[in-house]
Amino acid sequence: MILYKQFTFDAAHFLTKVPKNHKCKQLHGHTYHLTVFVEGEVKEEEGWVIDFYDLKSAVNPVLNQLDHQLLNDVEGLSNPTSELLAIWIWRKIKPVIPQLKKIELKETPTSGVIYTGE
Repeated sequence: MILYKQFTFDAAHFLTKVPKNHKCKQLHGHTYHLTVFVEGEVKEEEGWVIDFYDLKSAVNPVLNQLDHQLLNDVEGLSNPTSELLAIWIWRKIKPVIPQLKKIELKETPTSGVIYTGE
């Protein structure tokens, strides 16, 4: 079974490796939408794959490092594209939630990435 939980956070960034006249070279912000997917067997005793509380407790400290921050100043995110941000988030969550299957990160309602690990 695969379950998911959705999160949001707000952050600013600018892209460092785009041409000088590219609009994303300028400081701007997004309300990011993160969906975390966990896969596993339903545990007979509890009746769930993972407690949503435990999932939230694992993800929130990671998002607290990003929320209302300039992503370029976060260690390991000097060029914070959606792709690199998704990899960064994955690497923080996977050790805590080994059943992590994939994450979906949207920077706008119509644009985002899906990452399934390395």
